[in-house]
Amino acid sequence: MYEGIVQDLIDELGRLPGVGPKSAQRIAFHILSEDTDDVKRLAEVLLEVKEKVKFCEICGNVAQTSQCRICLDPKRDDSVICVVEEPKDVVAIEKTREFRGRYHILGGSINPIDGIGPDNLRIRELMPRLADGTVTEVILATDPNLEGEATATYLSRMLVPLGLTVSRLASGLPVGGDLEYADEITLGRAFAGRRSIKT
Repeated sequence: MYEGIVQDLIDELGRLPGVGPKSAQRIAFHILSEDTDDVKRLAEVLLEVKEKVKFCEICGNVAQTSQCRICLDPKRDDSVICVVEEPKDVVAIEKTREFRGRYHILGGSINPIDGIGPDNLRIRELMPRLADGTVTEVILATDPNLEGEATATYLSRMLVPLGLTVSRLASGLPVGGDLEYADEITLGRAFAGRRSIKT
């Protein structure tokens, strides 16, 4: 334990996701050793982000206006919506340059242990986007873990009766991975999603 404001800084940094006590301490001492101008710049950016960044009124992505750049892009395919958990998932998918449709960010996944149910996610906001018949396919791109699977199952039960094509991102073995290190779920899905080889 450190005294006063140093410990306060470590405690605040430790509240950030993925930052444990040791990392919080390292970051705090890095900040203490930095030039005052660099620390001021960091503080200004943090405040500016809180003041200027909003969530897109359509998809829930981060934006500096009422709509994000993807929702404002007229070249995107309006017939396909990819449902993801967080804005960072949009960035990951956009890097592939494989998807040209629209997005819908749920803001998390169903997790009863943490008290997060369907009503805590942006599922209600998704339904009006599907009402006019423009959207023909919904891609469920939630994480391939227990919570993501539960969320995808819940959504598919809601969406399939609407007559939409509902698909789930394929998952399987990573390139360069060894079979012996694959978990049972990943290996099972790799078998289930296998494709025939055509020569």
